[in-house]
Amino acid sequence: MIFHPLGRYILLLKAVFRRPEKWNIYRREIFHEMNSIGVGSLGIIAIISVFLGAVTTVQTAFQLVSDLIPKSVIGGIVRDSSILELSPTISAIVLAGKVGSSVSSQIGTMRVTEQIDALEIMGINSPGYLILPKIIAGIVTIPMLVIISIGLSIIGGYLAGTASGAVTAQDFITGLTTDFNPFTFTVSMVKAVIFAFIITSVSAYQGFYTSGGALEVGQSSTKAVVISCIAILFSDYVIAQLLL
Repeated sequence: MIFHPLGRYILLLKAVFRRPEKWNIYRREIFHEMNSIGVGSLGIIAIISVFLGAVTTVQTAFQLVSDLIPKSVIGGIVRDSSILELSPTISAIVLAGKVGSSVSSQIGTMRVTEQIDALEIMGINSPGYLILPKIIAGIVTIPMLVIISIGLSIIGGYLAGTASGAVTAQDFITGLTTDFNPFTFTVSMVKAVIFAFIITSVSAYQGFYTSGGALEVGQSSTKAVVISCIAILFSDYVIAQLLL
């Protein structure tokens, strides 16, 4: 049950990364997918990030019951939480639902309507043509979305903290700029790239091997989201264990 899908997934990736015939066609598709994945997901990532930062600030302030702990700690906790965990992981899980289901259903529909068979008859490397632009676009745009998410999460925390009176603006900025470790940002970008690859490749795999009709396309989309989320959380633990 494990090795057969894993082997088929690896063979699909091998076909995906085969040298393309014409880069011009791929270039156009890559920019189209970057617009779909990146620009199309910007709104939901922005809304989620602002509220994540706001909730983190309010709950951290609620838990600081000791007068011996300075309020500036809140800024540092919001910063590190957003960079290391909240922005890359939560954004990836949200994108697994939005982007992953879209990719899986798109390719799955092409499979059940025999469009992929038509591409293969014409001698086109269908895995490369359909999946490679999505993987490249995801690896480029999802780290950018994570960077935007980090900034908006910190801004949301600042606004929530100052508006509720939980922390002053000066204390928040002091905590934000104190003892910053740049390596945490590197870890966040490593997570973003790996999560982007998981979302696009796993979803494309589920769609590419869909068989049946419209019902099976929906089932493939559901499986793509579930498996992507599990793989994201597992790889999140592995990356944290190896790099931190």
